[in-house]
Amino acid sequence: MVGAARQAIGEAGGVHLVLYDGVCGVCSRLVQFLLSHDRRAAFDFASLQSPTGQTMVERFGGNPRQFDSFYVIANYRTAHPRPFTQGRAALVVARELGWPWRAFSAAGVLPTVVLDSIYALVARNRYRLFGRSETCVVPGPDVRHRFVE
Repeated sequence: MVGAARQAIGEAGGVHLVLYDGVCGVCSRLVQFLLSHDRRAAFDFASLQSPTGQTMVERFGGNPRQFDSFYVIANYRTAHPRPFTQGRAALVVARELGWPWRAFSAAGVLPTVVLDSIYALVARNRYRLFGRSETCVVPGPDVRHRFVE
């Protein structure tokens, strides 16, 4: 499985990898938002349920059977990728998107426990507030290359 994940990673082109819950409505909306606002194509994507998502989560000490977190693996193609989860992952996304979204990265002064508490509040209620899908987002042909696998 690791070999397949590495092969799939080689086909994408972004600098950072966003791992998201493929059946979560808010996560699917986030991916659509990033696809339309990530002008530099800095992000590639993989669902937490995918082989790549499972491999990356396990590699960085997470539970690959838990889908209630959000990860950004910064510089995931290098020898020294850096994982960010929950609130810190959201700040990486805001910073990379540029203005006006970069302004949200000012929240980086908050302790991680505060950021993660805010994230956890949204995560606990995400299915109720934003719905759930039985399938992952199917990317269109114009952005398919940004999805690992």
